[in-house]
Amino acid sequence: MSKYSEVKKITVSHFKKMKAEGEKISCLTGYDYTSAKILDEAGIDLVLVGDSLGMVMNGYENTLPVTADEIIYHTKAVKRGLKRAFLVADMPFGTYHSNIDDAVKNCVNVIKTSGAEAVKLEGGREIIPIIEKLTSSGINVMGHLGLMPQHVHTMGGFKVQGKNGYDSILQDAVALQKAGVFSIVLEGIIDAAAEEITKNVDVPTIGIGAGKYCDGQILVYHDVFGMFDDFVPKFVKKYADTKSVLLDAAKQYINEVKSSVFPDDEHSFKAKK
Repeated sequence: MSKYSEVKKITVSHFKKMKAEGEKISCLTGYDYTSAKILDEAGIDLVLVGDSLGMVMNGYENTLPVTADEIIYHTKAVKRGLKRAFLVADMPFGTYHSNIDDAVKNCVNVIKTSGAEAVKLEGGREIIPIIEKLTSSGINVMGHLGLMPQHVHTMGGFKVQGKNGYDSILQDAVALQKAGVFSIVLEGIIDAAAEEITKNVDVPTIGIGAGKYCDGQILVYHDVFGMFDDFVPKFVKKYADTKSVLLDAAKQYINEVKSSVFPDDEHSFKAKK
């Protein structure tokens, strides 16, 4: 058992200690009160309200249509289900891309109204001025490099990064660290790149499709528990097949309603004799 399992509330200082001590950081996405409560009870270290909610919750083709209001709505729900885990909110596409003032204003709004303890931004050296302004203003920032879903069109699709060299990603990671991020998500990059980056930055790296050398791992809630099968990335490990369980239960419910088996006397109210 990890010594951190007894920690009542995880903070950014714990993540720094975990990296220094070789303690892996467990992270998952969450989108509602019930899922957050389950993850928190299980002992997850960090919950991210990702813009992946666009696909797994709302059925969008990708993350681009997600709005700040959607992130705030779901983050507020997740916040009510957490006691121990650290809470991060994704900043959607378009909320930090125009200028520094708008970016800071939007991030502050998400933090103040949702209860998140940090925001996550995709990008490298091109967003350093924004990150510096946020961190100097007292806002925790999680970086995101490699395969960046908000850049899906300019990257030519969801393609693994680093196959033809990863010096640029490494330089971005070092720059993000200097700008003050408390951690960096590395998505969809070859494991050699993730290993090199992890060795060369002092902040924890959190992998998703980036191999075993990262300081922690994150996956999407609906992928881990087998609830979403529109597409399943190679890096996903399914720990339960809850879709089949729910599907069977729903069919049983329908059959019992149709055949008047439910509700029975046990599930009905009777007048007093």
